[in-house]
Amino acid sequence: MKKLMALTLALLMTLSLAACGGKTEQSAPADSKGDASTETAAFVPSKNITWICTSSAGGGSDIFSRKISDIMKNDNLVNGQTIVVSNETDGSGEVGRNKVATMKAGDADYTLLTFNSGDLMPMVKNTKNRSSNFRILAIMAVDKQLLFSCPASEAKTDYAKAGGDQNDFAAAIEAAKNGTFVVIGGSKGDDITTYGKLLAEIGLTEQQMGYITYDSTSDAITAALGGNVDFVISKPAAASQYVESGDLNAVLALANERYSGNLAGAPTLSEIGDYNNVEVPVWRGVAAPASMSDEAVAFWSDVLGKVSASDAWHTEYLEKNQLIDEYKDTAAATEYVTAYEADYMAANGLS
Repeated sequence: MKKLMALTLALLMTLSLAACGGKTEQSAPADSKGDASTETAAFVPSKNITWICTSSAGGGSDIFSRKISDIMKNDNLVNGQTIVVSNETDGSGEVGRNKVATMKAGDADYTLLTFNSGDLMPMVKNTKNRSSNFRILAIMAVDKQLLFSCPASEAKTDYAKAGGDQNDFAAAIEAAKNGTFVVIGGSKGDDITTYGKLLAEIGLTEQQMGYITYDSTSDAITAALGGNVDFVISKPAAASQYVESGDLNAVLALANERYSGNLAGAPTLSEIGDYNNVEVPVWRGVAAPASMSDEAVAFWSDVLGKVSASDAWHTEYLEKNQLIDEYKDTAAATEYVTAYEADYMAANGLS
């Protein structure tokens, strides 16, 4: 009996020592080489990427989205995966933005969103979505605007029928003051803000110089080509091809100084009268669903940084469309957009 008890005790001690030894091995220092608990696998795309653009094809946001996606593919930055740009304009783009904001984890790592100041302004005014409902991946550039006209179009507006000079915005201001209704077309967001600032500076009301809102700049340009508006607000990216073809004329630079190249003929507001210049700089960025993983955020921010440093980005986008180079990574972009949103909401009495 005593031998049996001794044997049992010895067995128990052996098992106890083995267990203790196992525990000691499992609790090795966290910085031990090769400890899987401290290593995070980097994100690498392994399937198609969806890029949502909440403006119509052909507009400034669409050109921005497609140029970045082309550079990503051409420079082999996305592991050979396909990027599909999807133009989702329902509800002035709010449906597409809400789709991204509410997307659950999984597809979130493979979803990008074109996100500009012109998207943010109407979003915070008209919906409950805020920039905090997204991951801000990068800011890529800053854009400004001009007024364009299409004098060759059939006269359909009051100003055109009255023989108004659509190449002379100073003449349009005087005509509006004297009772001839003048029409400006443009997109949402920053275009509307620019229009409002322009009216305030030249001392006109919406009843004298009206505004028609279109889903995208390309739609507004189509309206100008069809004679349905006297002037159209656009960034260079969306309008320069029409200037080159002779279908549009650059009439007024909505900036503190003139543009160059084929837009150099457009004077600033201070050059056509006793006015201060009007400009509303538009930042252009890329966002993602709030549910995107930290690993994917780091990947996309890095890739967008590589795009911003590429020769193609500078020559084929920034220089061609006369934008200002302004790359900010995810941390700096998030801080910038959060501050911009807070200032905008405070200025407009939003909460």
